[in-house]
Amino acid sequence: MEGKIIKGIAGFYYVLYGGDIYECRAKGLFRRNDIKPLVGDNAEFEILDAAGKNGNIINILPRKNELLRPAAANIDIILTVLSFFKPKPQLCMLDKYLISIKLQGFDAAILWNKNDLSPDIPDYVKAYKRAGYENIVISASDGYGMEDLRAFLKGKTTLFAGPSGVGKSSITNRLFPMADMQTGEISRKIERGKHTTRHSQVFIVDKTTCIFDTPGFTSVSLEGLEKESLREYYPEFTKPGKKCRFALCSHISEPGCAVKQALDDNTVSRLRYDNYVKIYNELANKRRY
Repeated sequence: MEGKIIKGIAGFYYVLYGGDIYECRAKGLFRRNDIKPLVGDNAEFEILDAAGKNGNIINILPRKNELLRPAAANIDIILTVLSFFKPKPQLCMLDKYLISIKLQGFDAAILWNKNDLSPDIPDYVKAYKRAGYENIVISASDGYGMEDLRAFLKGKTTLFAGPSGVGKSSITNRLFPMADMQTGEISRKIERGKHTTRHSQVFIVDKTTCIFDTPGFTSVSLEGLEKESLREYYPEFTKPGKKCRFALCSHISEPGCAVKQALDDNTVSRLRYDNYVKIYNELANKRRY
């Protein structure tokens, strides 16, 4: 049998096959070969108990890609979810997460939720649009913008990522009402509640569309990134940066910096630039072992 791993908890993997969810263990050969099944994997499995819906995973099919944090496989794009209020967005954290996504080789877009609490689009949304990121504005509570979101998701496997409380699960349930039933079925198997997302889970919306709901993050690691490379992760710096006096300009203090001139001309966002300087200084001051 071939199914998709939609959730993994404490050594159990929940495989969706033919509309049913099977609770499976991974055979010992995975541990011996240092292979860990991931949420999103397509897997071959054997049914041990059809009535109890139990089985064993016997093979992981080739992956298109894999994400380290949260651990997941076979993703097309990562949609970073933030809310306008409750909680308010931490935009420097957003920049770090967008950088982390690119470091891992994935494309990113931004989803802004709770538009009902902020009907006027803040200027910072425009700043990220000018930086080249696709921005979608919605309200999961009243349905505003959901058709735009559905159109964006169509035909893709999209991972929702963002801090706790921004409404990732509410968005998933509005997009895919069966999600609550799927989550409930797994919760009954493991006898745990489902009010807070603690583990990543995949929902199959249709034959070509999947969404991942993931736990909220509280910090972001930029391990391996050096301060000299940070400018490469601010795409709006690329065009003016070509006019800088120095080829390796950091855009911090060098004379003749065209990025700082663009900042004065309002063609580069002050908010994004301030985030860049903060992250640059954090990278410059990190301890080396």
